[in-house]
Amino acid sequence: MHTSSATDQPPPAAGTGADETWRIRRTAADLDRLGETESIFALGNGWVGWRGVLDEGAPCGMPGSYVNGLHERRELSYPEDGYAFPQESDTVISAPNAALIRLWVGDEPLDIRTGTLRSHERVLDLRTGVLRRDTEWISPSGKGVRIRSTRLVSLPRRPVAAVRYEVEALDTPVELRVCSDLLANEKVPERSDDPRAASVPTDPLTAESYDASGLDGVLVHRTERSGQRVAVAVSHLVDGPDTITTTGDCTPDRVRLTVTGRLHPGERLRLTKFAAYEWATVDGVPADELAALVSAEADAARADGFDALLTDQRAALDAAWQVADVQLDGDQELQQAVRFAMFHLIQAGRPDSDRTISAKGLTGNGYDGHVLWDTESYVLPVLTYLAPAVVRSALTWRHAHLPEARERARELRLTGATFPWRTIGGRECSGYWPAGTAALHVNADIADAVLRYLAATDDQRFLADAGLELLVETARLWHGFGHWSDTGDFHLHGVTGPDEYAALVDDNVFTNLMAKRNLRGAADAAERHPDLAGRLGVDHDEVAGWRAAADAMVVPYDDKRLVHEQAAGFTEQPEWDFANTGEDDYPLLLHFPYLELYRKQVVKQADLVLAMQLCPGEFTAAEKARNLTYYEARTVRDSSLSAAPQAVLAAEVGHLDLAYDLFAESVLQDLADLGDKTADGLHLASLAGAWLALVQGFGGLRDDRGLLSFDPRLPRRIDRLAFSLRWRGHRLRVTLTPTEARYELPDAASDTEVEVWHHGESVRITGAEPVAVPMPQVPDPGPEPASPPGRRPTRRSAD
Repeated sequence: MHTSSATDQPPPAAGTGADETWRIRRTAADLDRLGETESIFALGNGWVGWRGVLDEGAPCGMPGSYVNGLHERRELSYPEDGYAFPQESDTVISAPNAALIRLWVGDEPLDIRTGTLRSHERVLDLRTGVLRRDTEWISPSGKGVRIRSTRLVSLPRRPVAAVRYEVEALDTPVELRVCSDLLANEKVPERSDDPRAASVPTDPLTAESYDASGLDGVLVHRTERSGQRVAVAVSHLVDGPDTITTTGDCTPDRVRLTVTGRLHPGERLRLTKFAAYEWATVDGVPADELAALVSAEADAARADGFDALLTDQRAALDAAWQVADVQLDGDQELQQAVRFAMFHLIQAGRPDSDRTISAKGLTGNGYDGHVLWDTESYVLPVLTYLAPAVVRSALTWRHAHLPEARERARELRLTGATFPWRTIGGRECSGYWPAGTAALHVNADIADAVLRYLAATDDQRFLADAGLELLVETARLWHGFGHWSDTGDFHLHGVTGPDEYAALVDDNVFTNLMAKRNLRGAADAAERHPDLAGRLGVDHDEVAGWRAAADAMVVPYDDKRLVHEQAAGFTEQPEWDFANTGEDDYPLLLHFPYLELYRKQVVKQADLVLAMQLCPGEFTAAEKARNLTYYEARTVRDSSLSAAPQAVLAAEVGHLDLAYDLFAESVLQDLADLGDKTADGLHLASLAGAWLALVQGFGGLRDDRGLLSFDPRLPRRIDRLAFSLRWRGHRLRVTLTPTEARYELPDAASDTEVEVWHHGESVRITGAEPVAVPMPQVPDPGPEPASPPGRRPTRRSAD
């Protein structure tokens, strides 16, 4: 084995000379942007999530203490009901919040809106996985204290989160009261100004048991309609002067440990809280057993100590960053933003869980906490190469919900399985069928994620346990849904593609090409594993039918304009009146009726362009260039999902400045709150899209043929781009400069060999030494494609 080079090692942690690209810092109260800051400072581990609310719980934009999959059910109502309309929807709810620690100085509560805020800093350390806070506050009566806290949600220990809270008296003695709360049914403000906001249930948890004993406490609650039970336990350590006293009490919705005492200047009180979270179905684990389970986890964390949690957290992140870090030389702001994006992807999922990743992860209640197609088409393609075990877990979750998908297909009078457009527990939660039920491409998106995972890992056990059945049932959907024309063509009518400004169209290119990939992938897998396929009822005739449908799949093309049609007839529709559309009219869905949007050539988000990203072999280079120019002029990017695919294609075609600016928009979506929606939670797909823009766009990664191919090219602003990815059990590291591409296997034995393709040439890499090849010059692509008036991304590419 040979060791990694110095450039392969992440920088040290904060406090040891780390640069600011590894830290997200806020040094003001930001009272007008509390929700945004809380999302940015959210901590999670794929199972537990704490929003970055201040320790005291106020002021607060939106509290949130989440456990993956915990939700409540509500009825959906329609002015006019229809057959197969979903009758219920699920909404994420907060578990009892164990992050709260309230402080009174004398009789005055610490509130940064009162008194004098001498200093206030919060830092999210991306290397160590903790949120640190340092505040000096003078109470209205003139008593000064300094508060330091360190918060973490443990990556190695699934149920565990913890916070260390320290109070120091400054200039005069102070009487303190510290209340460490575990609070259920915390009030969440409604945000009804936007149809994309969550529907927040009131008091969704019903108490089953509660107990406080010494420094410990536990709450057990259940939901009334979704049939879930959640338990949260807390365990404390208290360190301070001998005058400090502690008392505990509890009610059905609150456990409180109260610490009181007097501090002299320079004296400190330290309270450390360890929490553990679990949920189960009401019929699954009894309340007393769930309480005992979380109590044991919290006690074990306390026994090991907070410093041990910090050490284990750093070790887990060191391992994750070894693969996930992307080094971008030339733009420090975007280097920081990329690391922020990757940190939240690291936090989003788990390899040891039976859950998946929702659109907001565990950072907020936006989209009601639903899982959408974003997961399979944006997040999982990244994690396939960074943390494949997380992808296996997420796809196993989809497989576990095949029964609901089959039932939905039967309800819709379709074959195979119809996976939901929006869901938490496997059932369709979208009451808007034109952009929900009709968006059948989610089924092919899941199949695409399966095929990519299998190509990258060769995980035959997953194929046998879940992968083949997912491919088969989704292929059956397309074969039964499609229509054979008199001319022998195979059509998919009445669908909605990624562009939600174009609903119920015929032969959407994205949907058709993804379905084609699904059908061929299922046929290939079934033929390679006939015994497994036979147990699923697959025979030769069915496989032949899939292949015939794939071969005859219609891909609309406009011979007059020499571009692919987003869907049949799209290029013949009226153009959108951009000249009379003002800056305040975006997003269009909040200012124009869908009747107007559906019939015009205006694109909410990358659709045909996304098809070119995910199915690059289906288009020639000239077609890609013409398509990009045509659709760039009509795409308004009213969705955070759009900028990244546009960046990938702009880079491939050679418009590197445009690609760089689109990449910046994707990666800054939340740090700059570009859509004014970060308060509801982070846009994980946009953050994942930033990696795709870098690695697929500028790195030129192509993975649609089951092999690794790179066609790299760098924009002017990037002096060096380095990234790693996992392929068939090995870590491949790629380093790009304007003149050279370097490929290496830094962890492999010298006789290990991996083949990649570089600009169409085979390159064989061994563990013995890196391989360096020249970067070819990018041909001049001609004039940059025009964006709709006022919708070009902000220029960062200019010298």
